[in-house]
Amino acid sequence: MIFLLPPQSFQSNFLFFNHSNKEVISKDSWYSEIKGLFLFITPQTNLTRLLSPKEISFLEEAMKLIEIAEKMNLKIFVDHTFVYTGAVRKIKEIVDKKILGNIMYFDSVRINLGLFQHDVNVIWDLACHDFSIMDYTLGKKIIGITSNGIANYYEHENIAHIAVYFEDNCFAHFHVNWLSPVKIRRTLIGGQKKMLLWDDMLPTEKIKVYDSGVDVQSAEDVHKMLVQYRTGDMYSPKVNETEALSLAVSEFIAAINENRRPLTNGEDGLRVVKILEAAEESIKNKGKFIELI
Repeated sequence: MIFLLPPQSFQSNFLFFNHSNKEVISKDSWYSEIKGLFLFITPQTNLTRLLSPKEISFLEEAMKLIEIAEKMNLKIFVDHTFVYTGAVRKIKEIVDKKILGNIMYFDSVRINLGLFQHDVNVIWDLACHDFSIMDYTLGKKIIGITSNGIANYYEHENIAHIAVYFEDNCFAHFHVNWLSPVKIRRTLIGGQKKMLLWDDMLPTEKIKVYDSGVDVQSAEDVHKMLVQYRTGDMYSPKVNETEALSLAVSEFIAAINENRRPLTNGEDGLRVVKILEAAEESIKNKGKFIELI
């Protein structure tokens, strides 16, 4: 594997370091020798500045990178690390097997004290993880987004609530916060059959599936609607404990060797960037509904 450091190397003199044999690759011979690049970048880094002199949005940048990769038959691997965790893989399996039934909602809380970022708000810092998890586990088409929050100390919001609307009457909500005295990483997924709780702060039994729900016999007349509340058993499925980063690296290598798209590829990254930019636009406009095309 090859690592490129630092990100500004694209516009200055740089060296590549080959981790397989611990040798430095010269600038003149890097293209013929490199099989893969890991880019460690900050949000303000624009990877396409070499190709375009003008400033472009993150969305335009993502689309441009996908276009370049397709033309050059290269593979874009996006580091959506949580997709490679045993917990998220298990949630995906449970959802795909319809154990929960049709999904009605996805409710996520990711809060802690800090760390304040100087270049992005709390949505770009924290919610990006949950957007990638939602996209991977649900795989539903989004029709629109609203976002509300507040910036208490400087121009970037430190608390935000994001609502995501899907075309099949499913709903997702995200609460992210840099000003919480406690650290919480919790996601609820509600289905018509069962419900799931994922608490990533627990050392064991991170996922619990509840045989709980509501049975509505008639919805024709709300005043005569008969609702039965069901509370049944709970079980905690076994979760693979393999380190997510090692699985991610293995997937990247396999995608190159097998000449296929990685599990988390450019299109996945593009969808998450679309959600992030829509949430950013909404929060800057006091919760305006932003349609996603």
